[in-house]
Amino acid sequence: MADIWELLVPYMPTIRVPPSGERVHRDECAFSFATPESKGGVYVCMNTFLGFGPEYVEKHYRKTGQSVYLHVQRTLREKPQGACGGGNEEIADEDPAEEVDEENEDEDFKEKGMEWVREAWLVVFPEQIEIRLPNIEELPAMVSIACDAVLRADPYPSHGAEPWDSEFRQISHQAENLQQLDNGVYIPPSGWHCACCDVKKNLWLNLSDGEILCGRKYVDGTEGNGHALLHYVETGHSLAVRIASISPDGADVYSFEKDEIVVDPKLSEHLEHFGINIMCQKTQEAEWGLGPGRRPTMEPRASEWDALQESGLKLKPVYGPGYTGLRNLGHSAYLSTVMQVLFSITEFQRRYVGGLNKIFDESPLDPTRDFNTQMAKLGQGLLSGQYSKPPYKAELIEQVSREEQQPRRGVCPRMFKEVMSRGHPEFLSGRQQDATEFLKHIIVLIEASNWGLDVTSQVFCFRVEERIQCCQSRKVKYRHRIDHMIHLPVPLEAAVNKDQLLEWDRRWRASERGRPGGPGGPGSQVVGRPRARVPFGSCLQAFAEPENVDDFWSSELQARAMAVKSARFATFPDYLIIHLKKFTYGQDWIPQKIDVSVDMPDELDIIKLKGVGLRPGEKELPDIAPPTLRPMGSLGRPTLGCPPGQENDMALLPPGASFVEESIFEQLLEMGFPKEACRKALYYSGGLGIDHALDWIFSHMDEPDFTEPLVLDDKAEDKEEEEDEAILGGACGPKLSSQAPPPEESVALIVSMGFTRQRAFKALQANNNNLERATNWLLAFPSDGADDDEDIDADSRSKKAEPHQNGPLRPKSANRVSQMSPDNSANQNALQISDGPGRYRLFAFISHMGPSAKCGHYVCHIRKEGRWVIYNDEKVSISEKPPKDLGYIYFYKRTCS
Repeated sequence: MADIWELLVPYMPTIRVPPSGERVHRDECAFSFATPESKGGVYVCMNTFLGFGPEYVEKHYRKTGQSVYLHVQRTLREKPQGACGGGNEEIADEDPAEEVDEENEDEDFKEKGMEWVREAWLVVFPEQIEIRLPNIEELPAMVSIACDAVLRADPYPSHGAEPWDSEFRQISHQAENLQQLDNGVYIPPSGWHCACCDVKKNLWLNLSDGEILCGRKYVDGTEGNGHALLHYVETGHSLAVRIASISPDGADVYSFEKDEIVVDPKLSEHLEHFGINIMCQKTQEAEWGLGPGRRPTMEPRASEWDALQESGLKLKPVYGPGYTGLRNLGHSAYLSTVMQVLFSITEFQRRYVGGLNKIFDESPLDPTRDFNTQMAKLGQGLLSGQYSKPPYKAELIEQVSREEQQPRRGVCPRMFKEVMSRGHPEFLSGRQQDATEFLKHIIVLIEASNWGLDVTSQVFCFRVEERIQCCQSRKVKYRHRIDHMIHLPVPLEAAVNKDQLLEWDRRWRASERGRPGGPGGPGSQVVGRPRARVPFGSCLQAFAEPENVDDFWSSELQARAMAVKSARFATFPDYLIIHLKKFTYGQDWIPQKIDVSVDMPDELDIIKLKGVGLRPGEKELPDIAPPTLRPMGSLGRPTLGCPPGQENDMALLPPGASFVEESIFEQLLEMGFPKEACRKALYYSGGLGIDHALDWIFSHMDEPDFTEPLVLDDKAEDKEEEEDEAILGGACGPKLSSQAPPPEESVALIVSMGFTRQRAFKALQANNNNLERATNWLLAFPSDGADDDEDIDADSRSKKAEPHQNGPLRPKSANRVSQMSPDNSANQNALQISDGPGRYRLFAFISHMGPSAKCGHYVCHIRKEGRWVIYNDEKVSISEKPPKDLGYIYFYKRTCS
């Protein structure tokens, strides 16, 4: 006992008891898929509670100096006859994770009377002295408590998808007796824009009168001119719902009167008033006992599930490197299929598996939250073959159980899912998601985590040439944008079995009316709708056809006019992703899936879709920006409704103030604050809203110059612009001045998002150590890699950006932030986008089965070693009949010829 105490005393300050809510990675290694069931088990650091396999624990000790680890291992043993086992077995019985493992336990072991038994040791490095647990009498009390807490902690705490402030949201008193106008307004499921301007994002639907108006504009680039707020000022209609948030599970409802997000208990009823029945979908499905879009009078046709999963065919399982499956975490097939395809691409293998050691060596102190680390870990798990071995024969199970563990089938991407879904409530939830949206999300994370490096997602990048022609002047405008996949429409009117579909629709309408003797009448039934068969060429033609633009601003006419827009490839990517737009919304907002078969070709030639730029005889539209329109009233009416005697107060507004800022200025005046103070508050708050302006007023009320006029001479403006350039990271780099070094916790948090430590330092220095502004700065100004290798030493830390003394960025700078996004032309030119022949060969496709993107299942087929292989969660088999005509996302690789 004395020896154990003497051994542990030097390390007592580093041993912690895990507090409630802190994650304990007891069941998985941070760098591999080693678990307590694996050979060697898992070592849990008693300070950070990170888990490591035997091959990584010593590296963690050398990197951090943490010496004490809890070694946890589970082994198969024969069930004891009669009494329960010893102490370790008692701990295992109380382990909340044991039930999960029991569900996947091999049936052969159960038949042989085997069971999993957990054992634990306290290990001290570097001597690797082991102390077997439980050893309560010999261990110090604090150490014993810490070990017991680690063994009992839930390794997989639940992560709700609710917003962080959902528990604080108040039920709106206005929603209970909301008066909705009977004005016949119907809201379509798409094509929205603000009723007072051209904004098509950040739109809010007023629940009283059905007006769709834009929200406020923020420094992060969120579009909006504040027309929703001004509509409330004029009409008093307070409740509005954010259109983009409407889903079967609810939506974000905002009360302008309370100036906060609220809960509308009658939201489904209020939305239905405008023809939005999406929240009634679950109720209808429960009543029918069927999926969305189905009717009880219809007989289901042969399911696509059988075709896509190749049910009924004898599929041969395949094992080894590249043939490792991914376990389903519950509606996670969208993740599994996308990652299987990505890691079948050579560039991804080279970046994350070939560079695995470098990524692991450069990982932050908490690698479980680092995107690149978890990508490398997942790639190694899928390609190593370590987790894809054929099962042992039944007669060898008893012998094997005494020597080593049964081979595991597939890997569990739980840690990867947590990293990639952090900050994204939809992917964090346990609901099924759209694989296309997840693929876009992964590409964004890859690019955000690897600025200045070899970005693997660039193999999908291509430039799109958009040609817009003014119908009246006949002049054209060419512009380019970057994309990663093409979205092909599926024109059902081009179906080769169109007559058959029309006949079925006629019979269906007759059955709905219930005609006697008709298909829906007594003694008759309508069989399932036949599947539409659309040629791939028709999809490609629909993509290339020009589309009308109703509200195009013609710089030649200096007015709005009709125009036609068409798109072509300016460059061809190395890998071409084709997304078939199978998901849509019905007129009742209920998501639907088009049941269609498209004859996708194995060999694809799209050279004819290459753009050629300005053609002979074409005249370009003048490069003149449209004028900034500032209506006199919020809804096009002559005045905003200024209080009497304040008609001339608008002259006090800062230069370049927007129409929304006029409303904020008026609200401050109505509260009784001095006019000059209101003007300064509006200026120094950056026009971000009434709350920011009030914060400035309350924090500067005691200053002697609070009511003094705001003086903005030319020199002051120039100086402010230089300060803004310093903070925003101008072409000459940030200007640095003396201030405290960035907090280490802020640096660590930014590094965990995938940015380098140097970039984290620079962002915090340039934004006065403000974490939120530093994050926005990083997203707005991606690194070109030229300055990421600079050392951040003590001298450079003393040269930091001079902070604004009176508040956040000026409105002028705010506009500059919104314009400098990763999608602008400057950043596009910095990307290395390859180009080559437009000839491709199909090598993978992802298929979806189910009635909508929010439910169902995904599988993928990948061509490997000259044969098609189907990946269905953890099951990997040789495909006998790949359903290439029923896919959802297709992946093509450029051919040399």
